Amino acid sequence: MTQAPDHSAPDMSRRAFLAAAGAVTGLALAPGVTLFAPAMARPVGTAASDKVRWGLLIDLNKMDDGGAKGVAACSAENGWVAAEGSTTDARWIRTLKVSNPANKTVQTLPMMCQHCAEPPCVDVCPTGASMKRADGIVLVDKHTCIGCRYCVLACPYGARSFIHEPLTGQRSHAPRGKGTVESCTLCVHRVDADREPACVEAYGGSKQGAMVFGDLNDPESDISKLVATYATHQVRSDLGTRPGVWYRGLA
Repeated sequence: MTQAPDHSAPDMSRRAFLAAAGAVTGLALAPGVTLFAPAMARPVGTAASDKVRWGLLIDLNKMDDGGAKGVAACSAENGWVAAEGSTTDARWIRTLKVSNPANKTVQTLPMMCQHCAEPPCVDVCPTGASMKRADGIVLVDKHTCIGCRYCVLACPYGARSFIHEPLTGQRSHAPRGKGTVESCTLCVHRVDADREPACVEAYGGSKQGAMVFGDLNDPESDISKLVATYATHQVRSDLGTRPGVWYRGLA
């Protein structure tokens, strides 16, 4: 059954306020890499707006690689490659194999932070480091993350990971810090520059349809029309988290 997109405005909690706050002090992580609160990716003086709720629609009917190109694009864009000789459990985006016992189908799909309207990771964070911006993007403020990993346990999508391995290839727009938690940022630096996330671009952009990015609060947006027209699903919608990521073509 098709589920209508969520048009309710996110609440402006303390964590959401922190995400839209003004200037913060930079913290140097490595030469040429300075850590800022995620909200600083937006133009100075411009706050995220709750008139918008960013979301993704993943059409498995148009995706023939189970999300592999999206994983590669995200890794290259955000620099979460492990140092040579080590491994990484970074879960910004990964491919996940799922099966349906009823019809015995097996599918591979991309899984990342679902950017929930009611994110459990935000609820359990003791410092406010896990936060939801007014426009629905869920982020981690590395300044205040203490590495307790409560959010990792709370996430029902297995979409968060703890940085304990050596770091390499850091990007100034997506700094990482050993001892902190990380997850998909929906390429917030791109979104704030009016660009689509790297994973979406890897599939030719929203117009190609394998991954569609847009405003779920706008009934005239492509993503809202597709969600309203076709049979689409949210993963574990029964939990009441109201994910911002939708899937089409789940058998």
